[in-house]
Amino acid sequence: MMEFTAEMIAGFLGGDIVGDKQATVHTVSSIEEGKAGSLAYLTNPKYEPFLYTTQASIVLVNRSFTPSQPVAATLIRVDDAGACVLKLLEMYNAAKPRKEGISRLASIAESARVGEKCYIGDFAVVERGVEIGAGCQIYPQVYLGDGVRIGEGTILYPGVKIYEGCVVGRNCILHAGAVIGADGFGFMPNAEGGFDKIPQLGNVIIEDNVEIGANTCIDRAKTDSTIIRRGVKLDNLIQIGHNVQIGENTVSSAQTGIAGTSKVGSNCFLAGQVGIADHVTIGNNVKVGSKSGLDKNVPDNEIRFGYPALPGMQYHRAANIFKRLPELDSRVRTLEKELAALTRKEE
Repeated sequence: MMEFTAEMIAGFLGGDIVGDKQATVHTVSSIEEGKAGSLAYLTNPKYEPFLYTTQASIVLVNRSFTPSQPVAATLIRVDDAGACVLKLLEMYNAAKPRKEGISRLASIAESARVGEKCYIGDFAVVERGVEIGAGCQIYPQVYLGDGVRIGEGTILYPGVKIYEGCVVGRNCILHAGAVIGADGFGFMPNAEGGFDKIPQLGNVIIEDNVEIGANTCIDRAKTDSTIIRRGVKLDNLIQIGHNVQIGENTVSSAQTGIAGTSKVGSNCFLAGQVGIADHVTIGNNVKVGSKSGLDKNVPDNEIRFGYPALPGMQYHRAANIFKRLPELDSRVRTLEKELAALTRKEE
């Protein structure tokens, strides 16, 4: 278990210590759940009361913060506590020992090429012609089909399945159960009333620095490639259809589904459970609210909410009317009765 002293942390972050410079921590916690041996942080003023009761050994605070009560924990004052927490997490992660070596229980084809300082765990299967770059981490029960290429420094967690011919770039992370390159959902009605399968002959290309969540599925293209561009971050339980393209640095939350041949631009944000129909083009810098459904193209720099998805302000105006519908219905019914009474009097 790695331990860090307040003096080491302050030196790394350029911070000032208030309290015991030899206080040690071995983990990170939220300030309300802080325990002895943990490092917590205060970035939101509404959590200040927890500072005076937390059991955390060290707490990061902004230099501008002044406690209103005595604090038992050692404080480290920094310019930006939130940014410093990220730096510490990165430091802690980098300090963890990396697995190395190839398990004798792994099945690796003779024609496969494995780079230096790789780890391949128990019951991983590496088929013919696979290329694995240096420093990769291939956890137990990963499957790499014929001709798969994996770039340097990529991590494939347990149970990742990558079908034949697919390509994963450098420094990617694929979490447990992700499936890359399964057949796209392509069927043609036949004369007997059933469906004939359309062969899916393309592949999936995942560029560098992509992270893909657990149990996310990215289908291979019918022809050419399904493409996930550099820096994309996909959450758990996402479905990406065949021939889809997702632009650089786009982020999507869980349970999003993107149907075949749609294109999503760069630097987009798709919230949870967004649905995008087939052959739709989403521009760059687009933001889509949770549970929204898009069946039409969206230009650059737009915001969409709802189903069918509407521009941001239009959606909010419509939602305001929708929640007043019971009241409006009651008023209409009252007016109809009054109108009917006036009509009878005139008769």
